[in-house]
Amino acid sequence: MKRVTFILLIIFTSISFSQEKRKIEYQAEIQEADEERYPGASILIGNVKMNHEGIKLTCQQALYYKKQNFFKAIGKVLIKQGDTITQTSDYADYDANSKQALSWGNVILKDPTMTLTTDTLQFDRLNQKLYYKSYATIKDTTNTLRSKIGNYYLEKKKFIATTRVTVVNPDHHLESNHLDYYTNSGYTYLYGPSTITNKENENKIYCERGFYNTKTDISHFVKNAKLYLKERTVEGDSLYYDKRKGFASATNNIQVIDTIQNFITKGNYAEIFEKKDSLFVIKKAVAISIVDQDSTFIHGDTLLVTGKVKERIIRAYHHVKIFKSDLQGKCDSIHTNQQTGFTKLYRNPVIWSDKNQITGDSIYLKSDIETKKLDSLKVFNNSFIVSKDSLSENDFNQIKGRNMYGKFQENKLRNLLVKGNAESVYYNRNEETNIIETITKEISSNIDFILAKGVIESIKYLKASDGKTYPPSMLPEAVKKLKGFIWRESEQPKKMEDIFIRDSVEKDIPIKKKNKKKQKNIPIKLDEKIVLKRKKIATFKKE
Repeated sequence: MKRVTFILLIIFTSISFSQEKRKIEYQAEIQEADEERYPGASILIGNVKMNHEGIKLTCQQALYYKKQNFFKAIGKVLIKQGDTITQTSDYADYDANSKQALSWGNVILKDPTMTLTTDTLQFDRLNQKLYYKSYATIKDTTNTLRSKIGNYYLEKKKFIATTRVTVVNPDHHLESNHLDYYTNSGYTYLYGPSTITNKENENKIYCERGFYNTKTDISHFVKNAKLYLKERTVEGDSLYYDKRKGFASATNNIQVIDTIQNFITKGNYAEIFEKKDSLFVIKKAVAISIVDQDSTFIHGDTLLVTGKVKERIIRAYHHVKIFKSDLQGKCDSIHTNQQTGFTKLYRNPVIWSDKNQITGDSIYLKSDIETKKLDSLKVFNNSFIVSKDSLSENDFNQIKGRNMYGKFQENKLRNLLVKGNAESVYYNRNEETNIIETITKEISSNIDFILAKGVIESIKYLKASDGKTYPPSMLPEAVKKLKGFIWRESEQPKKMEDIFIRDSVEKDIPIKKKNKKKQKNIPIKLDEKIVLKRKKIATFKKE
């Protein structure tokens, strides 16, 4: 019995202590009651002060409902929590039981990291949380945040802002519908469609999920990320951007659009050096040029695009392939200069134009700078052009020489001049029966050809020639194929997707070795140190 009485005494004492702890302490110059107008309330007038468990409130007038433990403050309300939280408003309600405060009318709240202004603010003291539902503005040392709805967690210094959110500082303007913002660090976590605009140059970033450090201007976006630079748009599954360094990197499903030149670069990893006008792409990298609704695709293990608009240089190296509806190509390294219109293919290059396969030690293609259409062709050293006979799988028309110079009309090879040690083997067919009548082999120092639809239409020997014509049955096997003949049709990309195929035949193609002491190579000069792919970069021959 004594034990039960003792337990009951402890419970009653705890309840009494708890009730005493929750009790509001107050004072005022005048205290009165008006049961008719304010039933159950004490009316407090003049220099009203209230204390409750670490919160202090002062105002001009108040109503205190003792039974409900509820306080209504009126006029010049000031609330302080410890030494850190200060709030002013025209009115405030305070429920001591639930430790909830509702303030309205010109609300201003300050803590060491920010100032919040709004019309109506709820203060949850139990969870140390502020929230509003009708717009608020938050200012800290770096930014001004505004949103329609928001929660602020005092201990974490964290805002969760939703609906028409803006974050503004002297350099940037951010718009979102949902973000988390930390006032002490300036970290911003974005959820849903968000846009960051650079006030200086109007560059923009769009994403649907990401992180943005408002103090360092470093951002990382992981959903539908797009970076709008002055002359480029960068898209990727994941996007990192350091605005102060002018550096961006993107990962997976990357698309870099040159908004002025109709030029697109794709891949699965890219680095952009904004201040150096350079772009570095690897992992299924491809450069796409669009001219007259026809696209040229260039793929290589690595793509490097440098230079200003209309002066850009595109380099691709290792396992390069080119696809265009009327022209395909392959080489180890390629160099395109948009200012001069030259595209240069190095190391076992081959191009296919109409029905012709063209090879040499190096191949230069020249495009018209204005129209972007193919203008001319140069093939240097060991030049060779082959076309399969129209009706025979084993017969080939062939032309070889030291160098070749070609001219295009409407992107079709029309003229071809072979200079130095020119040789040709040509199958002559009857125009009516289409049967091979003779095979002609010619040797001359220089030969000029006119082509139509990929077929030789006429031949002009610029110097005396030495040739012989054979009937098909008497053609010597040694004459059938010129020295150095190789048919590389299996390597030709027949459709755009073929540019990503790695050909096994590459191992069998001979590579001519040169004396290293005499060879003069100029390495690719990068505008920035690109360290992602730590391999020795290929070299190009000095032009």
